[in-house]
Amino acid sequence: MHKYLPLIIFVFAFLAGKAQDEKYTVDPKLINLKAKILSSADSSAIPYANIFLTRVHSGTITNGEGYFSFELLNTDSVEVTSLGFETTILKIPPSYAGYEVLTYYMRPILYNVGEVMVEGQAKKIDYFEHGEPIDIRTELRGDAFNEKPTVFKAVKSPLSYLQYKFSKREKSKREVRVAMVQDEKWETFSERYNKKIIIDITGLNEAYADTFIMWFNTQNRLTFAATAYQIRASVLESLPLFKQTYEVK
Repeated sequence: MHKYLPLIIFVFAFLAGKAQDEKYTVDPKLINLKAKILSSADSSAIPYANIFLTRVHSGTITNGEGYFSFELLNTDSVEVTSLGFETTILKIPPSYAGYEVLTYYMRPILYNVGEVMVEGQAKKIDYFEHGEPIDIRTELRGDAFNEKPTVFKAVKSPLSYLQYKFSKREKSKREVRVAMVQDEKWETFSERYNKKIIIDITGLNEAYADTFIMWFNTQNRLTFAATAYQIRASVLESLPLFKQTYEVK
């Protein structure tokens, strides 16, 4: 038994190291995040909270029951804002595949009445810490996996063609590439469409401008090719309905 002890220790050490590596390695892929946003004070739903993904400058809002659904990469982090609550960063668990509904909590902001003296700074609790965000690997940033093999390549290298056609990993890479192209389009589009421009056009304050952007994005009224004039016309046309929906005076 003693002569096999070093081998047993080596095997356990190898398996533990492999499990540790797998824990922090996540292949980026598109998922549909389904989640509910609740108050940490009483577990009540937070309706019409703004869900914002900075990577693509887009997002959505929760419904009346605090539920939302949003397509993004499993390596993304999402910013959530709502009046009366602290801004919260939602991090997706590495094992999440988009099948179940996740539950996240937001901390309400407590307003004290009267004179209050505050000394020092309390440590802010992160309810959603699931590890550091993971960058997309270098090999996913190229164009090779996004190019469909020609008939000549299919004949010359049938295994490569079959891998391109049927491999889930290759399909996932192509989906990631599409998302990255969307990023580039959003970066250009955001020069004509951003919160400052919305405030200038509508006269809304900063909080309502955030809500308007989330609401307006769900209307799908703009394309990446929209000009500054088209953006302004569409925003002004939608503004009365937004004010009526959110009872903005």
